[in-house]
Amino acid sequence: MADEQFQERTEQATPRRRQKAREEGKVARSVELNSAVILCLGAVTLYFMGPLLVSQLKDYMVFTFSEAPKMNPSFDTLVSLFSSRVLTFFFLLGPILLILSLVAYGINVMQVGFMFTGKPLEPKLDKLNIANGIKKMFSARSLMELIRDTLKLLVIGFVGYKAITSQLDSFFLLSDNSVAVFAGAMGKMALKTSLQIGIVMLVIALLDYAYQKYDFEKSIKMSRQEIQDEYKDTEGSPQIKARVRQIQREISRKRMMQEIPKADVVVTNPTHLAVALKYRPDEMEAPMVVAKGERLIAEKIKQIARDAGVPVVENQPLARALFSMCEIGSYVPAKLFRAVAEVLAYVYRLKGVGV
Repeated sequence: MADEQFQERTEQATPRRRQKAREEGKVARSVELNSAVILCLGAVTLYFMGPLLVSQLKDYMVFTFSEAPKMNPSFDTLVSLFSSRVLTFFFLLGPILLILSLVAYGINVMQVGFMFTGKPLEPKLDKLNIANGIKKMFSARSLMELIRDTLKLLVIGFVGYKAITSQLDSFFLLSDNSVAVFAGAMGKMALKTSLQIGIVMLVIALLDYAYQKYDFEKSIKMSRQEIQDEYKDTEGSPQIKARVRQIQREISRKRMMQEIPKADVVVTNPTHLAVALKYRPDEMEAPMVVAKGERLIAEKIKQIARDAGVPVVENQPLARALFSMCEIGSYVPAKLFRAVAEVLAYVYRLKGVGV
């Protein structure tokens, strides 16, 4: 048992192992991929939709400050103002937020497919084990994750720094412009910087997803013993299956032996093969094979037939043809009708039955 526990996991996971891991919420998924895609898409959307949103906000501010002295400070007036201006602004943002939400959901579906499981939310006492928590904090995996996240922050920070410093010359030239021009230029700079950072984050996220995929495949690998144990659980032990097949053969053989006394004739090889035939003209469309066997079983068939008074006829070609062409419970094929009819006619003459 100790050897089984320390076997190397070198085999690819079976479909059952993958399904079990999926039910437990263990899938290859990069959370950063969602953030990177949303950041890039959001920056692009705001770049094109920004002027319209700023225009709406500007109109709202101008209207509010110009009409403020004339407004009746009543509840109805405030509701009317809110519904006519503020809701318009949110209606413009609504489609953007909806698209971003759908994109975030679509990224998850692309990574793991449609999946719903509550097992990760189930309370587990292991999560309250302080010793296990400390081990996880100071494990090699946690150290690798810390180094990886630190490198990500350094790369993103460096890209952000370069993106900002590259626009400083344009920034200092804005000092003599109006507030509107200054705000517009600052917005474009911010979006440009966000887009550059988003692209870098997207590249990092794709690499992270590839790593998560690799790490997941590695974590669900199985040893040969685990595959054998799974096969036993799903298909049953080979020894048990062999025993079941043996019992089934014994039951089938016993049922076959019980049909021999009802047969009309047993055709033999004469020592190696034996085939028992039954024919009821009123009930059957052709003679039927009710039992067959070779060697010891053939001897048993002939012995039961003699004890029951069933004629045993030696016909080597017919016995071989019936044994190879017919299964127990099947009708004799048409090509053997003539030979079988001659044997049955011979048996009926022996019994004194008219044919």
